[in-house]
Amino acid sequence: MKKKILLTLSHILVAALAAVVTLSFAVPKTGASKLDQLESLILERFIGDSDRVAMEDAAAEAMVASLGDRWSYYIPADEYEAYQEQVANAFVGVGITIQVTEESEGLLVVDVTRGGPAEEAGILVGDTLVAVEETRIAGMSTTEVRNLVRGEEGTWVNLTISRGGREETFSVERRRIEVPVAAYTMLDKHIGLVRIENFDLRCAEETIAAIEALLEQGAEGLIFDVRGNPGGYADEMVKILDYLLPEGELFRTVDYAGREHVDSSDERCLELPMAVLVNEDSYSAAEFFAAALREYDWAVIVGQKTCGKGYFQNTLTLNDGSAVGLSVGKYFTPKGESLADVGVTPDLTVEVDEETRMKIYYGTLPIEEDVQLEAALELLETE
Repeated sequence: MKKKILLTLSHILVAALAAVVTLSFAVPKTGASKLDQLESLILERFIGDSDRVAMEDAAAEAMVASLGDRWSYYIPADEYEAYQEQVANAFVGVGITIQVTEESEGLLVVDVTRGGPAEEAGILVGDTLVAVEETRIAGMSTTEVRNLVRGEEGTWVNLTISRGGREETFSVERRRIEVPVAAYTMLDKHIGLVRIENFDLRCAEETIAAIEALLEQGAEGLIFDVRGNPGGYADEMVKILDYLLPEGELFRTVDYAGREHVDSSDERCLELPMAVLVNEDSYSAAEFFAAALREYDWAVIVGQKTCGKGYFQNTLTLNDGSAVGLSVGKYFTPKGESLADVGVTPDLTVEVDEETRMKIYYGTLPIEEDVQLEAALELLETE
């Protein structure tokens, strides 16, 4: 009997201790959200180190990811300035584009801005950047290296380059650099080539200027290259389409509240044989640009099937300087077609291997080796 009483008391004691432990971790219901409660618990009671900004960034990114929308994205506060530079097609830097390679000593210089400070200092395409100031960059990402190179306008940075097995250090001034958005070349047989990098700021102005320069040189046909073009602002695309196409609808959007907006073209247009080069890296406005020209029977499309982006985003800033690019509506071609998860299938499909694809992306593929461009030229010859 005594043993039974002791066993019962033991069970009561264990239950009491469990209740004490449970109560010690209870969170008062103060009306705060689950995330606020969790953050407070971690900051107050976590035995290790914690970083409020890192936690909030991770939570924000997870919230956006939970939408299952590949086009919505979160921008941490420390990356928002770089994002703004990107859409402005301008930044303070030295004027080089670097790429991670299999080599471990540094990052390959794949482009040097013409007339920029890096070119003036003597840095060349094909060089390998191995150090910034005293920091060796082997194993770093392009973002990490970019942050080392960037600084205030008018200051200088030392870049160590490996070339032909020898290292040399160049002192390079940081300046505001405007990235060219549209470039043009007159090809054989009086066909003009216009390469459009994106549809962000200055796209329409530079693209129309490129077209007019080619017309002055006697262009009798045009090829627009939007391979690797990630899209951008719809209004920049609409300005170019308005310049090219006859009167009619150009672009239709419907937002989260069901509000519809239609952009239209006037009667002025440019009547020439045209082709558009696209690939799987052609997104958003680049796809709709090609689709609109084809729906008006104004151009043929050559290359590879595009990505298939049918939502548009608004960039909304948050209190801490971070931002979210949130899908807030859908957009449609002049005929009302959505490209979401469908993309644009070329009139003539021309496949390329991965090495060629990367050369196209970085703009290092020689014209004479570009089989997609050659196919477009052949199509225009029959027009």
